[in-house]
Amino acid sequence: MMTPELTVLTFAALLQFVQFALYAVPANIQLGTGYTMSARDREPSKQLSDKAARLGRAMSNHFEGMILFTIAVGVIQMSGQNSGLTAACAWIYLFARIAYIPAYALGWNPWRSVIWFAGFLATLVMLLAALL
Repeated sequence: MMTPELTVLTFAALLQFVQFALYAVPANIQLGTGYTMSARDREPSKQLSDKAARLGRAMSNHFEGMILFTIAVGVIQMSGQNSGLTAACAWIYLFARIAYIPAYALGWNPWRSVIWFAGFLATLVMLLAALL
């Protein structure tokens, strides 16, 4: 049976697939498959809508956040320091990443940054909990 931290890590990885689809569908529609399936040696002749471009940036941001979160989960797991705190932080990270998608896509300022920071802080607390 998986720990809560590993369960959340799995959900976070699945969320990345969802984010890819949320970005790829409008990108293929707006840019055309001729461009999206090419080597992309040149800039596209059309621009993405603001919303589609934001979805792409949100997806990239999740890849970046997943690096630290995966390290945090790995350290907690390998050191056997799973706790209620680390489980809560993992769930906060996931809920923040889910909320970040519409916050970024719809331009919710400054809430997008606040939501991002909640996930970042939850990851930091997990890492610090492993050291204490």
